[in-house]
Amino acid sequence: MSETAAPPAPSIFRRLLERVFPRSVDFFALLVEQCEQVAHTAGLQVEFMETGDPATGQLIRQDEHDADRIKIRNLHTLNEAFATPIDREDIYRAIVDLDEIVNYCKTTVSEMDVLGLSPDKHCLEMAMHIKLGTDALAAGYAKLGSRPREAAADADAARKAERRVEKAYRRAIAGLFQGDDYIHMFKRREIYRHLSNAADRMANCANTLHDIVVKMC
Repeated sequence: MSETAAPPAPSIFRRLLERVFPRSVDFFALLVEQCEQVAHTAGLQVEFMETGDPATGQLIRQDEHDADRIKIRNLHTLNEAFATPIDREDIYRAIVDLDEIVNYCKTTVSEMDVLGLSPDKHCLEMAMHIKLGTDALAAGYAKLGSRPREAAADADAARKAERRVEKAYRRAIAGLFQGDDYIHMFKRREIYRHLSNAADRMANCANTLHDIVVKMC
């Protein structure tokens, strides 16, 4: 019975060539994958704000671990890269801020559990705008490799989503500080603030996307 022959080892010349001129990394694909993970988590957050289902909250916590693995891999790849297709600092900013969006989604549901709070209409509204913004980021970063100029519109859409979150946050706060149940007020305000912070990071990602578009075009 014959055995399958092992593939030949790379020649000394090829190994030397790969050390001097390492294969380029498709950072566009890495960023798209990370964006899609963030958009998935944002979708789960909307579902949680609609239902308050603890099982969905647990899925968000699991997503945070998955997102963290992607972030660590992307940062390691960036640190090891010989060259990058776009500014190295822009890639770093995108990786870190995308991960922060997921972190705030997880913090939001975790603290709602600890504080014994259920979702309300303001949480749902903000979560829906965050989802729309992360979808825009995923669409924009996906265009960088082939149609970078078109990605500017997606960056604008993500920034508009952030502004809608901030307007919803201010309405929520204005309605919250009525009456004298101060403990509840401060608990609920913490949750609103986490959602607002997630939107802030989303806007940072949009600004980075726009910076990349300007440099490429």
